[in-house]
Amino acid sequence: MVSARHMANRFPSETAGRWLVRLLLAAAVAVIFVPLVLTIYLSVFDETLITFPPHAYTTRWYARILPEFGGALRTSLLVALAAVAISLVLGVPAAIGLARHRFRGRGALSTLLLAPLTVPGIAIGLGIYVCAVMIEERTEWPLSGSVPILVAAHVLIALPWVVRLCLAALANRDPAAEEAAASLGAPPWRVLWRVTLPAMRGGIVAGALFAFIVSFENLEMTLFLTAPGMTTLPISVLQYLQYRIDPLVAAVAVVQVVLVGGALLLLDRVVPVGRVVA
Repeated sequence: MVSARHMANRFPSETAGRWLVRLLLAAAVAVIFVPLVLTIYLSVFDETLITFPPHAYTTRWYARILPEFGGALRTSLLVALAAVAISLVLGVPAAIGLARHRFRGRGALSTLLLAPLTVPGIAIGLGIYVCAVMIEERTEWPLSGSVPILVAAHVLIALPWVVRLCLAALANRDPAAEEAAASLGAPPWRVLWRVTLPAMRGGIVAGALFAFIVSFENLEMTLFLTAPGMTTLPISVLQYLQYRIDPLVAAVAVVQVVLVGGALLLLDRVVPVGRVVA
């Protein structure tokens, strides 16, 4: 039997452990949400130069987002959507091959596909820019500062997310269903369409979503690859901050958070994205 003294020593330690966990959770929530709340609060300041406390509040900064950043927003959306589409076309078959087949060089191919996650964006952007300039000097093709180079660079950083999350979706699925369908006479394309792709639907959706966010929000790599007249939203915001400090940038940040958060909630109702990401 457990002695009374042992029980008395045990309960205070458990209580202290629970309070410590609660304190850490509260600190994590504060770190995540306090900056967001302050950004929302800042976005309604009626001040052209940020001062605290503000003299009044307004929502006029939200109305200025499209006139000020409309062109950059359009470029970011087009590049991100193109990068997502190409990443899905390349990443989904690559994930299926890595998860369901054993072949020579499989480990090297997996490392190569996931390598951009470990390389700083500045190094990737500088390397692509130098490569584009060298090709342009030898072929006179206008590559540097072009949309194709920008899309290709964003595919490079978006593809690892598609491959990684699709691999995670297939790792949680037993291949017995695919083998059963094949043994019953289903051709390979039908097994792929009716069994494999539905099984990895959560990974595909999660990969597309993360690829879009990574591409849309990228700044450090894109700095090397844009040209006059072709600016993405993060770079346009950075250039705006060089000359003006007002709540407009806070309003842009709030709109981005609301749109991304809404997309996450909507997709999580349709597809259990959280299970794949976890």
